[in-house]
Amino acid sequence: MTKEELISRFRDFAIANAELIASLPFNIINKNYSNQLIRCSSSSSANYRAACRAKSTADFINKLKIVEEELDETLHFLDLLKHFNNDLSGEIAELEKEGNELLSIIVSAINTIRDKIKT
Repeated sequence: MTKEELISRFRDFAIANAELIASLPFNIINKNYSNQLIRCSSSSSANYRAACRAKSTADFINKLKIVEEELDETLHFLDLLKHFNNDLSGEIAELEKEGNELLSIIVSAINTIRDKIKT
């Protein structure tokens, strides 16, 4: 997968999360979890773009670690929203699947780069 394809996937993921949030019924739980979800899902996208412009290998790894953390946080808030919005569990499960795939890609990239540094 190319850098551009992954940038596009992250962008699409952030947009899909925003669309989910727009479809949620308004209540205090959804409001608070949605605020967190919109931040972390868009942050993972923005930080991946930043990683692509890293100045060094160490900087690249550091930025990818931020992406990893933001994706994990995104998955956490999707799980919480799923608990309180059972009628949207299928749509949320699709977002969780994509989030987990992106997380696997990022963790694999971090591990690959670290292995290359060791050798």
